[in-house]
Amino acid sequence: MFLEIITPDKKLFSGEVTSVKLPGTDGSFGLLNNHAPIIASLKKGTVNVINDHKETQQFSINGGVVEMLNNKVILLAE
Repeated sequence: MFLEIITPDKKLFSGEVTSVKLPGTDGSFGLLNNHAPIIASLKKGTVNVINDHKETQQFSINGGVVEMLNNKVILLAE
């Protein structure tokens, strides 16, 4: 699936990933390939991204919104 992490200042990440773990306002959750469409609010925390090479990257956010549709994830972070 394709992931973009965007802040008001810049694009933090853009590329193909295997999974994403997010700090949702009602608890953390993960997204995998072919996940059902979703829009969710996020709280302050860490976004864990696992790329196609099984490498993990972490991004700290202060909240935001995530949308997944047709294997494309857009994360608008504060």
